[in-house]
Amino acid sequence: MSSPAGPSKDLSRVALVRTHDRASGTRQAVDLLSPEGINGKTVLLKPNFNTADPAPAATDSRLLEALVLELRNAGASDITIGDRSGMAVTREALEAKGVFELAERLGLGAVAFDELGADGWQKFASQGTHWSRGFLLPRQVLDAGAVVNTCCLKTHRYGGHFTLSLKNTIGMVAKHDPEDGYNYMTGLHSSEHQRLMIAEANAAYQPALVLLDGVQALTDGGPDTGTLAEPGIILAGTDRVAVDAVGIAILRSLGTTEEVSHGSIWELEQIRRAVDLGLGATSPEQIELVTADAGSERAADSLRRLLS
Repeated sequence: MSSPAGPSKDLSRVALVRTHDRASGTRQAVDLLSPEGINGKTVLLKPNFNTADPAPAATDSRLLEALVLELRNAGASDITIGDRSGMAVTREALEAKGVFELAERLGLGAVAFDELGADGWQKFASQGTHWSRGFLLPRQVLDAGAVVNTCCLKTHRYGGHFTLSLKNTIGMVAKHDPEDGYNYMTGLHSSEHQRLMIAEANAAYQPALVLLDGVQALTDGGPDTGTLAEPGIILAGTDRVAVDAVGIAILRSLGTTEEVSHGSIWELEQIRRAVDLGLGATSPEQIELVTADAGSERAADSLRRLLS
């Protein structure tokens, strides 16, 4: 089994926990990773509430609460949960998933990004990207001391091919320009460069922690419905490319779509563009899967082969 202590220099560590209990798996994965950069920081926590459907379509409520408590244990000074839904009304999705109740009970902030006014967004220019008009991100994300991204494990039938941590960032991007109403999501989903644009939006910020819920997965369809599988894995890392590469390996181990299963993981457009932008690991040799029990190590061994 890999040791949780003494990470190797130049390796991206990804904690892997084999479990069917999302709350305890979250605690184990974060403890195993021991991420730095949370203590004393304000945290913007980005879940996946594209809809209010049960996981893996959307973030599990028990997982979200467990993650909040882990962030507090890691010394977070203040935590705000923020998201923008794509297939639902954001406020309604957050209410249905109990986010506002959780925020009140635990003393958190909660924000529906699409309710922000013009002064709540920062514009990123189109230069060097495939976004024809650039894109907008919330200032709350950019001003946070630490950004935590918690995502699900699933494919994406609307052109993203897979929706893991890189794609989860699109829930931070404004749907409409508050000044002229331009629809950035129409621009994204109608572009032949959609998967490159997903990676490019990630260049605007650096996550302090990525937690991927792979207790269940959608191996086709997605992001809301599809064929359900139960790999029983939680991943945690600070390198979103490494986490997503391992997530893709899990999807491949389950049997997934042609778009996700064809060719090298490192040549899939989201991953390749993220690597080109310097967002994380560039090869399987740079990923260290960290485990603490025999079952998790067996899962890690099979995934190491798929990563290569």
